[in-house]
Amino acid sequence: MPRWETAGALFCLEAFRALLRNKLRSVLAALAIMIGIAAVVCVIAIGQAGSRRAEDELRNLGDNFVWIEAGGRAPNGVRTGSHGTTSLTLEDADAIAREVRLIKTITPNVDGSVQVIHGDRNWRTRYRGVGPEYLDIKRWPIGEGAPYTEEDVLRVSSVCLIGTTVRDKLFGEREPAIGQSIRIGTQIIRVVGVLASKGQSATGQDQDDAILLPWSTAQKKIRGRNQTWLDDIIGSAVSAEAVNPAIDQITALLRQRHQIQPGQEDDFNIRRPDEMIKAQIETSHTLALLLFSVASIALLVGGIGVMNVMLVSVTERTREIGLRLAVGATEAAVQLQFLGEAVMLTLFGGLSGVLLGSLGCAVFGRILEWSVRVPFESLALGPMVAIAVGIGFGFYPARRAARLDPIEALRHE
Repeated sequence: MPRWETAGALFCLEAFRALLRNKLRSVLAALAIMIGIAAVVCVIAIGQAGSRRAEDELRNLGDNFVWIEAGGRAPNGVRTGSHGTTSLTLEDADAIAREVRLIKTITPNVDGSVQVIHGDRNWRTRYRGVGPEYLDIKRWPIGEGAPYTEEDVLRVSSVCLIGTTVRDKLFGEREPAIGQSIRIGTQIIRVVGVLASKGQSATGQDQDDAILLPWSTAQKKIRGRNQTWLDDIIGSAVSAEAVNPAIDQITALLRQRHQIQPGQEDDFNIRRPDEMIKAQIETSHTLALLLFSVASIALLVGGIGVMNVMLVSVTERTREIGLRLAVGATEAAVQLQFLGEAVMLTLFGGLSGVLLGSLGCAVFGRILEWSVRVPFESLALGPMVAIAVGIGFGFYPARRAARLDPIEALRHE
């Protein structure tokens, strides 16, 4: 074994023995470092998991989503509601598709809650009457079967697509759903496809608990009473940058069609749900930064504790230091010895903190029902930060030990 490797091993062994002389004190000093590193690991992991969920929700939201709701907003910002509001019509949707070039895809929407029945099973869910374009707008693939077509819309066909939650509630895991019939009120509807699972939204809503129908079927057979108004018009802009200009053009077009005078409130409302989700992402980043700051304070407190422990160690071992200096040890060697002890102490706390943080991520992931993965950078960052804390807060005690006068140190009682 080379001489430098032998010296390094002896140096580490000596530092380890010095820390073992006061086990309780060493453990308590490393505890604050451990908690700080564990907090850093958890903050990074949970922050990334939250951002991933919000970004997934943003992708699931739709392709440059534009959502036009019937009904305006009161002066205090409360929406008046779309159901029972007749301010949007099929002609409005056709006009938007024809005149607003920044909108590439659009579909009418009629929605509500219904009780669906199959055999001796029933389930209350939400239906949405839309055109086949809705699947492209929402980026929602078909898991089983096939989508209905524009011809089904024109023929007012009694067909539907169901979400995986509805399938499980009505058909279970083994019974096939494709080709089966379900009853909504007095209407018998045939299942032609099962939507791919989307999971929960950012607000905790089960997106798979839904039924999609041709909008004409929902309007004439589910709602009935020959109603011609729409709850919403859902569209997709040609690009993300075109969303806001498209909203401005749609607003001007609908105000003109509805003969709304200047100064009067709109009888419709155009929403951008992606802005809310982007705000959630920004909020999660801000919260992660705040928690990271708190974790940094814990590391600072831990570093101060390490400094105190090392200063006490220097005081207790003054005669030992004086003896080493008297027999020829250099100041650099003494300084390196105590600096190594500080680094070993904080490194022990750092490695323990990484393990504790990984365990905390698993616990928080189970509680939040999130996919919380411990990021590789936090596993590498923990020991590196611990070493930096050891060097930073161990330097002064080590320097103080190295600069002791050998004669005065030997006289120390």
